[in-house]
Amino acid sequence: MKEIRDKNIWITGASSGVGRALVELLVSRNNFVIVSSRARDKLLELQKTSPSRIRVLDCDVGNDEDMARAKIALAELTDQLDFVIACAGTCEYDDDLRLDSASYRRVFDANFFGVVNTLRLALPHLMRAASPAQRPVFAAVGSLSSLVGFPRAEAYGASKAALGYFLDSVRADTTRVPLRIVHIRPGFVDTPLTSSNDFSMPLLMSPERAAERILAGLEAGHSQIDFPRRLSWPLRFLGCFRGLWFRFFAPKITRIYKLRFH
Repeated sequence: MKEIRDKNIWITGASSGVGRALVELLVSRNNFVIVSSRARDKLLELQKTSPSRIRVLDCDVGNDEDMARAKIALAELTDQLDFVIACAGTCEYDDDLRLDSASYRRVFDANFFGVVNTLRLALPHLMRAASPAQRPVFAAVGSLSSLVGFPRAEAYGASKAALGYFLDSVRADTTRVPLRIVHIRPGFVDTPLTSSNDFSMPLLMSPERAAERILAGLEAGHSQIDFPRRLSWPLRFLGCFRGLWFRFFAPKITRIYKLRFH
């Protein structure tokens, strides 16, 4: 695929982190970008950096009622989309296996149902851009953490694993349709979401570097974009040989030595 330029693009989770870095990079290449998140003020500040190239569609992708309103607003902004990149997400850790269902629902609403809602709104616009010469792209950001079971990440990792299966199924259902489904699985990125992590994050990279990796993968026509390789390959290996993970690695990083019942 050629350099992504002069396209209509919708990015969710665009107010910070990887989403914002992608917006800035794509706008610099003369693309028209619709930006979404729950942080309207941050989106408006972002729009000021390129008023003619950025339009704001503030919405909570995990809220069905909010997305019903966004459907109308999106139609007013554009009639077709060449790319959609679903970056919106959140993380809540499950300390001491509390199994708080409200926490799990919040994480799944953002990380899983938010992508389902985004695709539902985007699909008609993507199909209008489809042609024999062009396959529009729907991409969603998962996580390398879905490859193995990390301690405390029951809600987050499960939501990202569910997202991966969902994207695979959509890809299977669209094999005869001019639509490309892309699963993006980064490692640790220095964002407001990871800034509160109280553990070591190996191979931490900047949002700008992550955005460059994502864009390079999209332009190369990849359906799965994993990075960095120095983290993705070991996790892939351990995902295939799970016994090694649970015997040698998980015991070193878990914080639970005795279960406490509440």
